[in-house]
This record gives sequence, C-alpha cells and structure tokens, in this order.
Amino acid sequence: MPVAVVTDSTAYLPPSAYAAMAVVVPLTVVINGVEGSEGVDVTPIEVARALGGRRVSVTTSRPSPAAFADVYRRLLDEGASAVVSVHLSAQLSGTVEAARLAAAEIGPAVSVVDAKSTGMGLGFPALAASEAARRGEDADAVQRAAAEAAERTSTLFYVDTLEFLRRGGRINAASALLGTALSVKPILHVVDGGIVVRDKVRTASRGLARLVDLAVEAAGDDDVDVAVHHLDGADRADQLAVSLKERLGERLRDSYVTEIGAAVAAHVGPGLASVVVHRRS
Repeated sequence: MPVAVVTDSTAYLPPSAYAAMAVVVPLTVVINGVEGSEGVDVTPIEVARALGGRRVSVTTSRPSPAAFADVYRRLLDEGASAVVSVHLSAQLSGTVEAARLAAAEIGPAVSVVDAKSTGMGLGFPALAASEAARRGEDADAVQRAAAEAAERTSTLFYVDTLEFLRRGGRINAASALLGTALSVKPILHVVDGGIVVRDKVRTASRGLARLVDLAVEAAGDDDVDVAVHHLDGADRADQLAVSLKERLGERLRDSYVTEIGAAVAAHVGPGLASVVVHRRS
C-alpha cells in the first residue's frame, strides 16, 4: 500500500484536492466557551461576525496527540506502508508538536513535516507529498517532496488591522503598535514559519495592488501555482486572481481561490486577503 499523507484543517485546499489527502485533522475553534471543529462545526463567517462583536472571545486549540495517534494507527492498520503528516508552522500553532508526540508513540512508520506556513502555504506541500505517494515513492521521498515544496512557497497577506494577530500572540506588540500609531495597513509574509511585516501602505486599494506586485516578485521567472485566500471578501479575492493572471501570463499554471477557515480567521480578523505562490522549480 502507498504512503498515507495526513494534513490539518488549516491547509484550506480547494475542494477538488481534499480527496488526495488520507485524512485532514481539524483544529478546534472556541467562541465564547463553545468548542467546535474547524470545517465541521464552525464556519469562518461565524468567526468574522463574532470578532466584530463586543465581549466575544474567540480562541483556537490544536488537535490532541491522541487524535493524531488514532489516525496514524488506523491508516497503518488499513495497510499504509508509512504515514507522512504535514502541518502548519510550529511558530503559529502547537499542531506540529502534537503530531510529533503522537509519531513518537507510534514509531518510525510515522514522520512529521513542519510546512512553516499555513493556508495553501501548507496546502501546496501537502499536495506535493500526496502526489509523490501516488507515484509509489517511499516515505523518505514523500517527506522530502513536502519539505522541498515548502521551500518553494511564499505566503503573503494583507489585513485591515494587526489587532487580532496581536491578541493571539502571532505578531509582536511593537509591530502591532507601529501599525496602529501610524495608521498604516501592513502587508505581511511568512518567514521561517513566523509572521513578519513586509511592507506598509496607507489604503486597502494600495495594499491589494502591492500584494500583487510582491507575488509577481516572489514568482520570479518560474512557472507557478497561485492560491488566493480571503475572509468574507470573495469579490476582493476574484479581483486579485484576475490581476495575478494578467501579470503572470503563461507562467501561471494552476490558480485557486478559497476562503480561509475558522482557525486562521480567529487570528487575522475580517479584511484578510492573501496570495500564496508555489514555484514549480
């Protein structure tokens, strides 16, 4: 049997791609003390509306090591030769740690890859691993495919405010204060798994235009796949996708537009627009 590939619910894959994953393990989102599984019980729109209210608490939590262990055991019992588990950045969540604890319990048949990003910054590495598994590659090659895809992937995003990232501890207070004090709107990117301010603009329209410029810069001369994410902003995402298609031309191979899920929504807030660029070579 082929190597089984596992990822988590923050990959935000296009619907057509979910069949390629053996299992997608959900994170938990908690709204005012009520827990729900991302993608099952809690929607991103519910989170966006909750964040816009007063005295509403929205938090997230990783899957438990036991949940991962149950998945790994089941896949191996069903005949998988090994399991490669690909997850969002350890700097953004304890999910990788939980997966590694479970892998240590199961044994060497399970390996864990930190994709050092989230959204399709995780999704592209997970899909690369799945494609290697379908080709019949061994666990080492599947793991390597995920790691190499992660290295060729750039995640950029725009937010209307840094307040939600600050609340969740995903960006330092100094950067959040800078955005508030100067009334600037930041373009951020993911570097070695952490969130860093890449650029600053004054308006949302300039932010989206700059996001396209930076995505084209990240693509370089390579053929690329691109994912555009949004939170309750499909029109904005479609506009980005059209601009990217015009700018990248024949170098753009596959393009996806997806809404982010509840777990990331809880930390970025309404107004998110993101572009993930995966260089094919």
